[in-house]
Amino acid sequence: MTGGGAGLARLLPLFRLLAPHRARIAVAFVAMLLSAGMVLAIGEGLKRVIDEGFAGGRADLLDAWVAALAGLVAVLGALTWLRVYNIYWLGARFTADLRAKVYGHMLGLSPSYFEGARTGEVVSRLTADVTLLETVIGGTLLYALRMAFTLAGCAVMLVLTSVKLSVLALACLPVVVLPIGLLGRRVRRLSRAAQDRVAEVSAHVDESLHEIRTVQAYAHEARDERDFRALADAVFATSVRRSHSLALLIAAVIVLAFGAVGLLLWVGAHDVLAGRLSAGSLTAFIFYAVLVANATFVLAEAWGELQRAAGASERLTEILATEPAIRAPAVPARLAEPGEGRVALAGVAFRYPSRPEAAALEGFDLAVSPGEVVALVGPSGAGKSTVFQLLLRFYDPQAGAVTLDGVDARRADPRQWRRRFALVSQEPVIFAASLADNVRYGRPQASDGEVREACRLAYCLEFADRLPEGLATPLGERGVKLSGGERQRIAIARAILADREVLLLDEATSALDAESERTVQLALAGLVRGRTTLVIAHRLSTVKSADRIVVMDHGRIVATGTHEALVREDGLYARLAALQFATADQPIP
Repeated sequence: MTGGGAGLARLLPLFRLLAPHRARIAVAFVAMLLSAGMVLAIGEGLKRVIDEGFAGGRADLLDAWVAALAGLVAVLGALTWLRVYNIYWLGARFTADLRAKVYGHMLGLSPSYFEGARTGEVVSRLTADVTLLETVIGGTLLYALRMAFTLAGCAVMLVLTSVKLSVLALACLPVVVLPIGLLGRRVRRLSRAAQDRVAEVSAHVDESLHEIRTVQAYAHEARDERDFRALADAVFATSVRRSHSLALLIAAVIVLAFGAVGLLLWVGAHDVLAGRLSAGSLTAFIFYAVLVANATFVLAEAWGELQRAAGASERLTEILATEPAIRAPAVPARLAEPGEGRVALAGVAFRYPSRPEAAALEGFDLAVSPGEVVALVGPSGAGKSTVFQLLLRFYDPQAGAVTLDGVDARRADPRQWRRRFALVSQEPVIFAASLADNVRYGRPQASDGEVREACRLAYCLEFADRLPEGLATPLGERGVKLSGGERQRIAIARAILADREVLLLDEATSALDAESERTVQLALAGLVRGRTTLVIAHRLSTVKSADRIVVMDHGRIVATGTHEALVREDGLYARLAALQFATADQPIP
């Protein structure tokens, strides 16, 4: 299958989302068939009104057939309501289910997928592409189907009314249909290109607005606006080309279809004058012919819309066809209950999929005992954050094993595995929700009292109680209403409430001022107690009290020991410490 047919074939897997609504589809389908039948009956009624009413001079028959036509129109109105309501309901339901399916699938994709995908482009697939499909599924497709039924019924009625005119109409049909096949493929290709350009616009908007402070701080507004204008013009240019092809398609069908109707009317009028056809039969024939012309026009327009939908469906099915790199095995291994928090990386070698030429970790061995506090230090690019990425199973190593309480990460369900870890990162994630809901993210079923207690332990209440609505105060997108220290304490409260066996602290205080750092350190002290803890820190002063410090360089462990022992060794750690503490004592010029 090639061209438009192949594109439409890609829509079929998405139609399975409608399977649970077979009853409603059946109601819409029956209403569609009956309404098409009513339209055909109206044509026969018109014939009787003219031949038996006007031509026959029978006022009683005229009244009777007009009343019958009125009844048919009323029934047609009721069937139309039933059909349209159910079709639009199906379209809205399809859209909601498709968005949920695509979003749920994306949530399960590994971080490696998003390394090569821009967030704004992915969002565009959930919005613009799905909305386009809603238009087609909730209207165009079923409307075109009704027109197809009407077209088939009218074809039968045309033959029954006049074989001669029907043969003439059939001879005109290829001329009318030809533009559909010629222009349909081009419309589909340009529709896909237009959707791609829209996705690029969405990605640019998402990126620039997300980093609006940086944009304005560097007075980059004019350049970003020019870049956006170029992207918008690219959308315009592609849309114009698509609109030109679609307009040409529709215009050609209109001219050819109604030209064919005019030809039929001219030939039929001569047959009426010659007595070979009644006026009522010609009226009915023209009525059916106009319906055929209209149905052909609708089908041509629908074909163009289906080509656009096929382009959108390709992009969505690409996402749905993407398999997550990290998946649960058929029979996942059970993690210990309760967990001990014993973490180990043995012989680990790892390269990021986007940077396969550089080893992030090589021959890496680390074992952390339950309740132990281990600090990872080293220069940028040493592989510290990579250790956390592997522990959270965002990636699997190419060699070696990552284990928790003796269970290899590859043998465990990723979601169950991650529920054993709590993360406090350098840039805490704050959602556009209330303070309480942000803390409750660590354990959604937690009570208000448990949330408040976690906030108390994280020293959040001293600023939370000053907020307009206390813990119920919305924090704005990414927590813009809070200071860095306040956001960090909310992240700590979230980790406290989650109450997990292993704690990962990724530069949790590096971006804070001295006063905020002290408060956060107090909160961390309560959080660390009794938990296996791994800490990444550039500020060596924050890890002096760690049970063990692991020094990393170029993806390998180069030294291990306490702060005092490592300083005495006069190795990499001693040089980093000397540089930091010496710099801290020097005034800023």
